Amino acid sequence: MKTSEIVQEDIQEETGFSVTASHLLEYLFCPRFTYFEYVLNIPQHEEKRFKVEVGRKIHERARKINSDYLRKKIGVKDKQSDVYLSGRMGIRGIVDEILFLGDGTAAPLDYKYAEYKEKIFKTYKLQLVFYAQLIKDNFHIPVTRGFIVYTRSKNKLVEVPILEKDFDELEKIVEDLLDIIQKCHYPKPTRYKRRCPDCCYRNICERTI
Repeated sequence: MKTSEIVQEDIQEETGFSVTASHLLEYLFCPRFTYFEYVLNIPQHEEKRFKVEVGRKIHERARKINSDYLRKKIGVKDKQSDVYLSGRMGIRGIVDEILFLGDGTAAPLDYKYAEYKEKIFKTYKLQLVFYAQLIKDNFHIPVTRGFIVYTRSKNKLVEVPILEKDFDELEKIVEDLLDIIQKCHYPKPTRYKRRCPDCCYRNICERTI
């Protein structure tokens, strides 16, 4: 076991905090989001910022009507749905679908209430990597790709390659996120100015850029 893994396990034991995909996305939105919510314990209003309730309803509807022919097309031999997993680095979450493929690998499949615009957002990819890490930790089989279903583009299925460097990036992000929480480290804000007006903490962040 690497030193960083031991440190992360100690952090989880001391703080009682484990990292979910939602924590990951909040951190990627802005590291200060993590600080305000989990260090200062100032609650967010998720339903207002991300329109979560609408997204959840569409998400469930898409899963019911999404045809199995898509899975057959990519060589799916078996699948599991809504699988709760926990893994190393103190991460945990529910994977929408785990696809077991004919080439001996597995892949996470995630539904997005979004349109496909010929590009994969970094947040979408890292969420897939997060689920891929959980699959690797629990099933001990290779995960080299993931899939996204874009529900607002007629359930378009898009394949996303996952490389070893992506797992390394995820580990670094989890380390930084846990460092904020354990050490009460006040991080720099996001460098993307357009995110600030949409942030529920914009009125208390002294550097709204």
